[in-house]
Amino acid sequence: MSTRTKWMILAPLGLLLFSFGLTVLSEAAHQRRIGEPTQVWVVLGLYSLALINGGLIMFGEALRFRILLDVRRETRRSMRQLLRKVNLKAASGKHKSSKKAKSPTKTD
Repeated sequence: MSTRTKWMILAPLGLLLFSFGLTVLSEAAHQRRIGEPTQVWVVLGLYSLALINGGLIMFGEALRFRILLDVRRETRRSMRQLLRKVNLKAASGKHKSSKKAKSPTKTD
């Protein structure tokens, strides 16, 4: 799977998972407020914690892939520019070296 595809999948899924975790957290708080047994809202709270952290981890991985894409793009761009400069210097060097000047000290 390409880096771009990984980024396109992980970013929305991470945000979705994070948002769902916040929703479950608010439900756990609601269960606590209405007086449900401790076991119910604690389990919901732990579940929400796992969802929130999982979403953040997935989104962090997506950011890593996006940064990798940007770094690769910039590296390729700078390599192309450097290659153009080298080719231009090589082309101009060939024209200068093809014309040999006579040595002023040599006699025919």
